[in-house]
Amino acid sequence: MADIASDLKSDTSGVAQWTRGKWVSVFLIVAVLLTILRYGGLLPEVLHRIPDAVIPPFASWLDLFFNFVKDDLGLLALTRTLTEGLEWLLDVTANLMFGKRRWPNLGPIPWTAVAGVAAVIGYYLGGWRMATLGAGTFIWTALIGQWKIAMETMSVLMVAAPLAFFIGLGLGILAWKYATVNRAIKPILSVLQTLPFFTYLLPAVIFFKVGPTAGAVATTIYAIPPMILMTTLGLQKVPSEVVEAGNMSGCTKWQLLRHVYLPSARTEILVGVNQVIMLCLAMVVLTAFIGMPGLGAKLLAMMGSFKLGRSFEIGVTIVLLAVMLDRMSKAWVVKQPEHFERDTPWWRRHIYLLTGIAVFVFFCIAAQFVQVFAEIGRKQNFSQGKEIDTAIKAFLAFDPVQNTTQSIRYVLNVWILNPFRDFLLSIPTPAFIMLVVAFALSLGGKRPAIYAAIFFGLVALSGWWDRSVITLYSVISAVMLALLIGVPLGIAAARSEKWSRRVLLACDTAQTFPSFIYLIPAIMLFGITATSVVMSILIFAMVPLTRYTIEGLRTVPPEMTEAADMAGATRMQKLLKVQLPLALPTMAVGFNQAIMFAFFMVIIAAFIGTQDLGQELQRTLAGTDLGKNFVLGICVSLMALTFDLTIMKWATDRKKALGLPD
Repeated sequence: MADIASDLKSDTSGVAQWTRGKWVSVFLIVAVLLTILRYGGLLPEVLHRIPDAVIPPFASWLDLFFNFVKDDLGLLALTRTLTEGLEWLLDVTANLMFGKRRWPNLGPIPWTAVAGVAAVIGYYLGGWRMATLGAGTFIWTALIGQWKIAMETMSVLMVAAPLAFFIGLGLGILAWKYATVNRAIKPILSVLQTLPFFTYLLPAVIFFKVGPTAGAVATTIYAIPPMILMTTLGLQKVPSEVVEAGNMSGCTKWQLLRHVYLPSARTEILVGVNQVIMLCLAMVVLTAFIGMPGLGAKLLAMMGSFKLGRSFEIGVTIVLLAVMLDRMSKAWVVKQPEHFERDTPWWRRHIYLLTGIAVFVFFCIAAQFVQVFAEIGRKQNFSQGKEIDTAIKAFLAFDPVQNTTQSIRYVLNVWILNPFRDFLLSIPTPAFIMLVVAFALSLGGKRPAIYAAIFFGLVALSGWWDRSVITLYSVISAVMLALLIGVPLGIAAARSEKWSRRVLLACDTAQTFPSFIYLIPAIMLFGITATSVVMSILIFAMVPLTRYTIEGLRTVPPEMTEAADMAGATRMQKLLKVQLPLALPTMAVGFNQAIMFAFFMVIIAAFIGTQDLGQELQRTLAGTDLGKNFVLGICVSLMALTFDLTIMKWATDRKKALGLPD
């Protein structure tokens, strides 16, 4: 037990560890000296910020490259040709879901038919609870008067999700089969997963027009990476004896892939499908910024006019859709294929399919005779947006509520956030980079430190250093506050199996919320302020911190805690000396995810009004400044990748040092 602390430091030899510590000290001392010289007015301006004259014009170079690809190589003409086919698919789904007057002119499908089929699918996947969730989601959407805008969103999702699945599956198979493809695609996927969503939107607009088409393209590209990763992982984990059995039975390469590899990797592939669906729903809401109609556009409009009651109702609809799709796709992952005896009748083997068809046909026919079965009109819905607005305003008008929120806002803004932001901005650029390198070197070692120096050096050369620092300030502030809340909550919940299940369920539910939702309570309580930005990020980032704290503590080997009990350790001693040290590698994964979530959410928070990279990215959507858009996006990606590489390297090293499984 007493050796745990020393084991944590024994991943390298004594000399190497001393050398690493020496370099960390050197970087820290030089950074502090440079900062002190800056405060004393003795530091040359060239060492405070890189002069504009020597900053490379990356945006102009990228614009030249994109124009060459777009015009000279004919990519724009190709994408506009592809747009026609994509528009046709979107017209078909739009016609079926909300009645857009296009081929096949069969829509819209009655809301009762959609709800009925969702109930049948839910029952097949998870019984009555899942059936209630499926039907209840669509019944709520219709009764609250949001059917048309919800179906506008779903019509794009029905195109984007299958496209992302098939493209991701194909690329995942190629990455698994060819090591060269795998090596080439991994860094690209790392960048794609850390790029802010605004970076996906502008290219989609330029190459595929404003509206549903651009929204579908951006959504598809955004959702592809996890499908590639999960497909590759699943195929790599197929047992060799299963493959040998396929070879012995005389399978061709195609048959081996079709009948051996893909079925064996079914679980991982379906997990990829779940992630594709959730990312598609998250992104299709965010494409409201480029003219995509639907729930996202309505939510953006309502929040812009500060109609919080209506925003709340739309938020509930988005959450219900997200939870339903998440639960159903997860149930599909764990559900095993059913097997029937040879003589089982055809109708018996396909009873759920036939039931679904019967329910669909029944409600389609009933809708021809009963108007409310087809559509619930504006005067018939049960929307309580105005009443909720009044209630929210009345609640916020209470003196105790106002005093509490004003006090929190004052303390955070005046005493913590603004001074912290100003302090980070006051640090000279070389000193700031040295501090980041020292952090990466102390935790991850030489390679992450080199990457940190390169990545933050490129950010400094981008010409957007101050904006990047403000972005980083928001991320650090929110994650630190989330640590103060999420980790103690996770520790408290981990003491009880019952509370662990409850808190993990809350985390699962919160993780399905589209990111826009987190802006609503922040704006309601704190208005349009820096506190709102940090609070919206904090709520989003707290989920993985709490989850991985619980999982880390619950997976501590029982023999370790028993040994501590036998040694007479108190509960606090057992927590500090045994459980937390062993859980830290898992908790580090949660900390890493919290930072990634924070980088994502800080771009969303630009809607509140910020002075960071997100605000600049949002402005690029008003024009065709593709080069600037990519430079800003890459700045966010490079900062996020620095923390990702460093923290995950530390977690891997700690697991090896403690003999824990990966």
